[in-house]
Amino acid sequence: MSLRILLVDDHAIVRQGVRHLLLTHDVAREVAEADTGAQALASLDDDHPFDVIVLDISLPDINGVEVLKRVKRRAPRTPVLMFSMFREDQYAVRALKAGAAGYLSKTVTATQMIDAIRQVAAGRKYVSPALAQALAEYVSIENEPLPHEKLSDREYQTLCMLASGKRLTDIAHTLSLSVKTVSVYRTRLLEKMKLSNNAELTFYVMSNRLIDFNPAATIDSSAS
Repeated sequence: MSLRILLVDDHAIVRQGVRHLLLTHDVAREVAEADTGAQALASLDDDHPFDVIVLDISLPDINGVEVLKRVKRRAPRTPVLMFSMFREDQYAVRALKAGAAGYLSKTVTATQMIDAIRQVAAGRKYVSPALAQALAEYVSIENEPLPHEKLSDREYQTLCMLASGKRLTDIAHTLSLSVKTVSVYRTRLLEKMKLSNNAELTFYVMSNRLIDFNPAATIDSSAS
C-alpha cells in the first residue's frame, strides 16, 4: 500500500522525521506538508484527494479539532488521524466525535504509527489500548462526567490555554475570535466547573493532568 498523505504539524523536525519514516518504509508514495491549519485546508484538492491526513491538534492558527471539522465538511471520505502530544484521555474522544478515524500519541513507536496509518487508510478506525480505555470510561453509565468533560470544544480549548498561562488576547488571536468572545467562554467554563478564578482553574487542570507541561514528543525513527 503506497499512499498520498498530508502531514500537518507546526514543528519542521517532526514533519521531517515522519516524512522520512513513511517514505523509507514504503507507506507513502507522496507526503505533502503543512505547518498551519489554514495551509492544510488550502492543500485539499478535490481532483487529487489524500488517502490519509495526519493532523496535529496544537497548531499556531487554528485548533486541530476545528481543522478536523472543516476537513470532514470538505472531504468527508478522507480519513484523518489525529497526532498529538496530548494523552488519549484528553482529546481523543472529542476528536473521534468530530470525525477522526483515530488518535495517535507522539510517544508511539514507528511501527505503531505505520500500523495506525495503514489501518485508517483501509477504512477502519485506529483505537490504541489507552484510547479504548478512554472510550470505555466515556460510555460507562457508572462514571459521572468530570467537570471538564461537560465543556464545549471551544470552552475546553480556552480552559487549557488559560491554564498554560496565555492571556485572553493571546487566546483570541490563536482561536481567531474576539477578546469579548473568549471572555464569555471563560465565564461559562468557570460556571460549569464551579470554579472562581484562574488560580483554581490552573490547579484543576494540573491535578487532572489535562496539559502536559513537559511534553515528550518523540518518535522512534526505526520500525522494529
